[in-house]
Amino acid sequence: MKFKPSIKPYRGAAGGWGSLEATTRYVFDSKQALKNLRNLMRVNKARGFDCPGCAWGDDNHSTFSFCENGAKAVSWEATRHAVEPAFFAAHSVSTLLQQSDYFLEYQGRLTHPMRYNAVTDHYQPISWPEALALIAQHIRQMDNPNQIELYTSGRASNEASYLYQLFGRMLGTSNFPDCSNMCHEASGVGLKQSIGVGKGTIRMEDFTKADAILVFGQNPGTNHPRMLHSLKQAASRGARIVSFNTLRERGLERFADPQNPLQMLTPSSSPISSAYFQPKLGGDMATVRGMVKALLETHRQRLADSQPGLFAQTFLDRYCVGSEAYLAQVDATTWQQITMQSGLSESQLRQAASIYQGAERVICTWAMGITQHKHSVATVREITNLQLLFGQLGKPGAGLCPVRGHSNVQGNRTMGIDEKAPKALLDSLEQHFGFSPRREAGHNTVEAIEAMLRGEVKVLIALGGNLAAAAPDTARTAQALRCCDLTVHISTKLNRSHLITGKDALILPTLGRTELDMQASGPQYITVEDSFSMVHASEGIGKPLAETQRSETAIVCGIANAVLGSEKLDWLALADDYSLIRNHIQATLPGFDNFNQRCEQPGGFYLGNAAAELRFATPSGKAQFSAAPLPDTLFPGQMAEKAPFILQTLRSHDQYNTTIYGLDDRYRGVYGQREVLFIHPEDLAALGLKDGELVEIETLWNDGVVRKVSGFKLVSYAIPRGNLAAYYPETNPLVPLASVGEGTGTPTSKSIPVTIRRCAAAPTLRIA
Repeated sequence: MKFKPSIKPYRGAAGGWGSLEATTRYVFDSKQALKNLRNLMRVNKARGFDCPGCAWGDDNHSTFSFCENGAKAVSWEATRHAVEPAFFAAHSVSTLLQQSDYFLEYQGRLTHPMRYNAVTDHYQPISWPEALALIAQHIRQMDNPNQIELYTSGRASNEASYLYQLFGRMLGTSNFPDCSNMCHEASGVGLKQSIGVGKGTIRMEDFTKADAILVFGQNPGTNHPRMLHSLKQAASRGARIVSFNTLRERGLERFADPQNPLQMLTPSSSPISSAYFQPKLGGDMATVRGMVKALLETHRQRLADSQPGLFAQTFLDRYCVGSEAYLAQVDATTWQQITMQSGLSESQLRQAASIYQGAERVICTWAMGITQHKHSVATVREITNLQLLFGQLGKPGAGLCPVRGHSNVQGNRTMGIDEKAPKALLDSLEQHFGFSPRREAGHNTVEAIEAMLRGEVKVLIALGGNLAAAAPDTARTAQALRCCDLTVHISTKLNRSHLITGKDALILPTLGRTELDMQASGPQYITVEDSFSMVHASEGIGKPLAETQRSETAIVCGIANAVLGSEKLDWLALADDYSLIRNHIQATLPGFDNFNQRCEQPGGFYLGNAAAELRFATPSGKAQFSAAPLPDTLFPGQMAEKAPFILQTLRSHDQYNTTIYGLDDRYRGVYGQREVLFIHPEDLAALGLKDGELVEIETLWNDGVVRKVSGFKLVSYAIPRGNLAAYYPETNPLVPLASVGEGTGTPTSKSIPVTIRRCAAAPTLRIA
C-alpha cells in the first residue's frame, strides 16, 4: 500500500463523513468485508464480543455500538492476511527488523507456533507440545522463581489474566509487569491514597446528569471516540464541558455523529467544549491549584458577607480529613507560581473556576496527559482535592473518571495482575488454593527491564502486547530482551517484539476477541471490565483462520500444566470450560458473587465502588486530602532546566497503542507519514526553521547515553511555546528508562527534555 506524504488542515468535525469513509476503507481492506460487517453489528452487544480497542463503556442504546477506531481494531484482527511458516522461511529476522511497525502488523494474523533458530536467523514451525515442553524446560532451569517476568497486555481477558497471575504465584513469583505500569498507574496510586479505591467513582449514566464535565489531558476523538457521544449529548442538554489539553484537538472542539442523519446530510456538527484551555506540559496540577485558589477567595468572601460558603462543609466534616492543611498549602501557593507552571493566565483560571462554581454536579475525567509525568500522582490527588471540596462524590452526575486505555487493562488489575498485590488477595488465594504466595513486591515494567539488563531474568513470557515497541528507552529495552534465555510472545499479529529475541524465542499464535473460542465443553465466552467497573461477557463469532491458533486462556493453562502439573489444580479442565475459572474468581475476589449467572445480564454487571458509596478504605477511614506543594520543577533530570523544549509522545488517529493501522492522522492534518514533530509557529521562527524542514531530536539527560532520532518533519501546530509533540513508538527511544513518575514507576513520556537541530538525513530506524 502506497501513501503520498502531505500536510493539509482538516476542516471537518470529528466523526462525520471522514469517520464513515475511514471505517468503510478498513473493513474492505481486511479482505473479509462481509464477515467484518457482521462482526461490527455484534460489537459491544449482548451475546456479542467486546471491542478489542479502548475501555470506554457501552451505552446499550445505540444502533451501532462501535466507533471508527473500534471498526479499525475489529477489521485489523479479522483479516484474511496470514503470517504462515512460509513467510518466516522467506524472511529472516534481521530483514524483518528493518521494516516499519506498520509493515509488520499489516502482514496479517499469526497462524502457527514458531521457534527462533539463531543459526539460520529464521523462525521455524514447532508443535504445541514441543513449545510447551520448551517453556517448562527453561523455567525448571531457573535458579529461583524471580528469574521469570510475566508481562500482560490490557487486551487479555479476565479469565486468562486470573489464571496467569495464579500460575505465577503458584510458581513463586510476584513479577507481573504490565502495560498499565507504563500508562495509568498514577490514577490507581493517587486515587487509592485519596479515596481508598484505585478506580473511577462514576458510572456511564452519570454523563447524562452532570452539569459540568472537566476533561484533563485526553484526546477522546482518537483514543476513545465513543466518549464523544457522551460529551455531545451532555453538551446538547446544556452541560458545560471544559477541556484542558496541551494541543488543540478536533474531537474536543466539534463532533458530527455518524449515527445522526441530520449531521450526516448537512454541514452541521455539535460543539463539544464550552471553554478550551491549553496548559503547558505538566501544568495541570498548577491549573487545578489555580482554580481552587480562585474558588477559595470566593468562598471566604461569601462567608465574610454572611452568606453560605462555596465548599460542602457538611461533607468535609463527615467524610474527609486534611482539608485545612490543603487549603493552607493553597494559600502558600502564589499566583506567580501557578501561572508560570500552568502556562495559563490568572483570568483564564478564574474563568474555569467560575464554570465549576456554577455547576451543581461535576465530573472530572482524565487520561495519559495527566499520568505520564514525574508528579502525576500529586496531580491526580489535586483533581481529587477539588472534587472533595465540593462534595462531588456519592451523588449522581458527579465524581472522578480516569479513562483507561486498552479494553481490559482495568480488569487485569482486578484479576490480580499486580506486582504489589493487596494482602486481601493473597490471603484469599492462599486459603482457596492451599499454597503460600510470595508476599514481597515484584517488578513493574521498568524494573523488569532493568532486571533483564542486569542478567537477573532468564524467562520472559508476554501475554499479548508489544513490549519492545511500547517500553521506553528503546535501545536499552532491546538490549534487555536479548539478555533473556527465553522470550515467549502470545500474539495475534507479527510485531517488533518477536524480532528482538532472547537466546531462545517462541511466538505462540492466539485467537482474537472476534473469533469463536471452541473448547471441549463447547463454545466459550470471556469477560472484561471497562472504565466504569462494568463487567461484560464477550463471545466471538468468527471462524478462526487456522486450527493451530489457540485461545489465550488455553495457552496459559497449557503452560501452567507443563510447568506445574495438575496435582494442585487441573489446569487443562479449566481450559475445557471457562465457567470453572469464573467459579474460582467468584470464590477469591470480592464483587463476583454468582459470576456465571450475572454474565447473562444484558449490558453486564456493576462491580461496585466503595468510594462512590462514601466508604473510604484509607487508614483514617475517610477521604484524605493531599497537601502537596507544586513541584519545584515539572520535569525530571538534572539537565531539564537547560532544555529548550519539552516533548510529549502521543498517538496518531490511525493508531491504537503500538498498533499502526495506517499512516494518516486526519484530525491533525498529517497524511502518509509518521515522522513529524508538532511545534508552535513562533518557536519555528525563533529557531530560523520552516515547516517541512527535517530535524534531529535529542534528549537532554545526565547518564552519558545518547538518545536521539532524526529525520522528523516540522509541522506548525496549536501547542504552547516550548512544547513539542511526536508519535510513539518512533520517539520512545528518547524516553530514559530511569525517568519515571514519583511513586509509580511510569515512564515520563509526556515530559521529555529535548533539543532539536536541523538535519538533512532521511528518517533513521527507530528500534534496533
